[in-house]
Amino acid sequence: MVDAGDASRKIRVLVVDDHELFRQGVCTILGRAGDLEVVDQAEDGRQAVEKCRQHLPDVVLMDINMPVCDGLEATRQIKREHPYVKILILTVSDAEESLFEAVKSGASGYVLKNASPQEVMDSVRRVSAGEPVIPGNLAMQIISEFSKPVVKPVQQQVEQLTEREIEVLRYLSAGATNKDIAQALYISENTVRNHVRNILEKLHLSNRVQAAAYAIREGYVMKKDED
Repeated sequence: MVDAGDASRKIRVLVVDDHELFRQGVCTILGRAGDLEVVDQAEDGRQAVEKCRQHLPDVVLMDINMPVCDGLEATRQIKREHPYVKILILTVSDAEESLFEAVKSGASGYVLKNASPQEVMDSVRRVSAGEPVIPGNLAMQIISEFSKPVVKPVQQQVEQLTEREIEVLRYLSAGATNKDIAQALYISENTVRNHVRNILEKLHLSNRVQAAAYAIREGYVMKKDED
């Protein structure tokens, strides 16, 4: 079970799906949780982009296959405009090829449309806390893709990470959660979230999976005595 966190600050959610009945059902589910708040709904990707600008939600629950503008393009636009808005993909199947592209574009993971209400709520909480919701098979596919050697443009210098940020990056390479890192380094989970945010910003990455892949590619991995 994921901790709901500070009840005084609700997680603001935008629900995006072109099927009204399903969309209303998701909103009802989220409305039952005292720490979650649905700020608005959208029926296509274009509306999602517009309503993100209007409400600046913490999390967007995003369908992929929609008219006018699909969820993949909407994800790209939202992450360009609002890098810290978390996007959780709604999908009928985890076999969709577009899931891979969505996570590469900055989505924090996905939840199946037939998931239990508790799974949906917990997934929203996890991505809001900065943790990915990505099964191992897809995560490994993404890490493999991003771990490939790349030629870095000379003019694009990566801002120097602090020693503490490098420590956190090593734990990210091992798939550690915020709670795991906080306990290992004797710091608060909020401090871990701040370090992860700084790492993503300095390395020009979109999510923790990309950060893990970067760490593996650059050799910032856990040492045996750190396990």
